[in-house]
Amino acid sequence: MATRKTLTHLGHHGEAHMVDVSAKPVTARVAVAEGRIVMQPATLDLVLRGNVKKGDVFGTARIAGILAAKRTHELIPLCHPLPISAIDVEIAPDRTLPGLTVLATVKLSRQPAEPGSKWKR
Repeated sequence: MATRKTLTHLGHHGEAHMVDVSAKPVTARVAVAEGRIVMQPATLDLVLRGNVKKGDVFGTARIAGILAAKRTHELIPLCHPLPISAIDVEIAPDRTLPGLTVLATVKLSRQPAEPGSKWKR
């Protein structure tokens, strides 16, 4: 018989709560997310030629991805703020979509902080 998985952010009666991570060891952690942005072929051509009136699409998207990763704890309920050590956002054109594939990698090597405390080392 398979074991039943439980959601760590839900209590016994289904109430949401923040998980206590104070006992977690300090380890190197990596999170990777991938997404695809689909657009019209003509739009992809503009982006690849660098002819978009509002500027550098790739640079702007990279900055937006980095800023979003740094603010994840503000955007996702019950997420702990983490001291990120590296963020990489790779954007590659894909004419078969047509569009772009985005790969974001975030690294850290510390433990999350307890509310009101300084970062643990």
